[in-house]
Amino acid sequence: MDAALYGPGGFYVRPGGPGPAGHFRTSVHASALYAGAVARLLRWVDAELGHPQGLDLVDVGAGRGELLAGVLAALEPETAARVRPYAVERAERPEGLDPRIRWVGAPPEGAAGLLFANEWLDNVPLEIAEDGRYVLVAPDGTESPGGPLDGADRAWLERWWPGGTRTGRAEIGRARDEAWAGAVASLERGLAVAVDYGHTRDARPPYGTLTGFRAGREVPPVPDGGRDVTAHVALDSCAGPGAVLLTQREALSGLGVSGSRPAPALASADPVAYVRALAAAGEAAELTARGGLGDFLWLCQPVGIRAAWPGAAAG
Repeated sequence: MDAALYGPGGFYVRPGGPGPAGHFRTSVHASALYAGAVARLLRWVDAELGHPQGLDLVDVGAGRGELLAGVLAALEPETAARVRPYAVERAERPEGLDPRIRWVGAPPEGAAGLLFANEWLDNVPLEIAEDGRYVLVAPDGTESPGGPLDGADRAWLERWWPGGTRTGRAEIGRARDEAWAGAVASLERGLAVAVDYGHTRDARPPYGTLTGFRAGREVPPVPDGGRDVTAHVALDSCAGPGAVLLTQREALSGLGVSGSRPAPALASADPVAYVRALAAAGEAAELTARGGLGDFLWLCQPVGIRAAWPGAAAG
């Protein structure tokens, strides 16, 4: 999985082409409302930090920098001037990117602000277990049984994936836990948010979720470098002290994204505004839809601030 996604010629690092956006649609690509919501969350973090002179915005798994560009455009100039935007990516910096965006290979140490990871953890490579053994995979996707699980992976499954060490298929999330802990540790103060396909201990998928995406279609997870290979994230196992887990529907609603249709009277009073509001309502509905993007999970981890979410109780 690591070689297929990040090795030479891997899916996420190959030069040229449309990048990941040419293969699948994320919330970032679905609507500018998403970047606007992240901008509102950044304003809240800014207030929690006392409006520092330098406000860090770290986008982990930044793709081609689309979310950072959208957030900068959504902020008022006075706030945007204080923002230090970082795109954390393993691919090369794309041409034409806003020069304010710093392109880095790892989150900056000692950041103060908002660290945001939209659909990053699902692409952190992981091991698959079946009947207490590792599953091996060839470049053509053929699977075969591997050796017995080591102690750390066995312990993770015993705690987080009921029955995963004894029978059936399970996805070992320990690598995602460690990747997220490392990203959170880079923050000196602020909020870390991971948004992803996810599940919790009481609803683990019995046959796993490993799959592939190419050219807008779900395809078998063949690790050939020509497609995304992804698996849903056990976000509850990633959570640290004080973390809050929300659905995207809950999170975006709290950040002012609403799918409510505009009042019919607006159509006659201001037809252009009505059409604009109707389009925004449609985009908001897609971002918050049950059975779709609205079911994504937001893991919100505070670091040195009072709460994990606007309006949440302190402590």
